[in-house]
Amino acid sequence: MMRRFVVGGAALAGVALLAALAWWTFGPGGVAPIVGGVDVRAPADTRIRVEVLNATRTRGLARRATRHLRDRGFDVVGMGNAEEMLDSTLVLDRTGHPAWAALVAEALGGAHVASRPDTSRYLDVTVLLGASWSPPSETFDP
Repeated sequence: MMRRFVVGGAALAGVALLAALAWWTFGPGGVAPIVGGVDVRAPADTRIRVEVLNATRTRGLARRATRHLRDRGFDVVGMGNAEEMLDSTLVLDRTGHPAWAALVAEALGGAHVASRPDTSRYLDVTVLLGASWSPPSETFDP
């Protein structure tokens, strides 16, 4: 009888430990942690058109950044690979809205921002993902 009580108590303690770990990892809302500790989102009344380019040899990086930015309300209108390789992520302001570029950079967990206007492109911001960018962990999506 005592053995059953000890085993049951240990199992209950294990479940409580797992629940506490999940709450600590994912927070009270049950969602994945936020990159950089801040949940940066696009303004609800503003459409910020973003192009994401992978400037590394890591396959799938642009796709993961695209998903991350779209989840935060940014309108990613294009993605692909950059011609040049970069160590650090660079966010380019294309339309004279440096605050929008800074917002995208912050949503990615921090990046360098530069102004390179280009009115021939139908977008506001270009992201060049560098080798130092670490994508957030993805949730299991069967």
